[in-house]
Amino acid sequence: MRVRDCMTTAAVTVGPDHTLRQAAQVMAQRNTGAALVLDPDGAGPGIITERDVLRSVAADEDPDREIVREHLTPEVTVTVPDADLRAAATAMINGGFRHLVVVSEDSQVLGMLSIRDIVRSWVQEPTPVG
Repeated sequence: MRVRDCMTTAAVTVGPDHTLRQAAQVMAQRNTGAALVLDPDGAGPGIITERDVLRSVAADEDPDREIVREHLTPEVTVTVPDADLRAAATAMINGGFRHLVVVSEDSQVLGMLSIRDIVRSWVQEPTPVG
């Protein structure tokens, strides 16, 4: 199975100047644990996760004042649609994260792959008989 077989192409996006509350609201509305951060002035996509928001709130920071730019992961690990799904899952486990940004060969963002996507594809895969 390949990444393209289960990746999410309609990834949630937020801007770097959104507040953490705005990012959390968008993620909650779309029932996802991460959003791509697209910054036209940035070098590439970043990612903000529910874990980033949680850490900020736990540090008693105000989610209405804190901005995504200050809490995102700027250098994300990427994969390509033709990558082996098991290799992508291994990269996530080894890196200690739950999302990979999926890019084309020319580094255009195509979507995102989450642990949830992987588990869903493995559970829905037909079980071999015998």
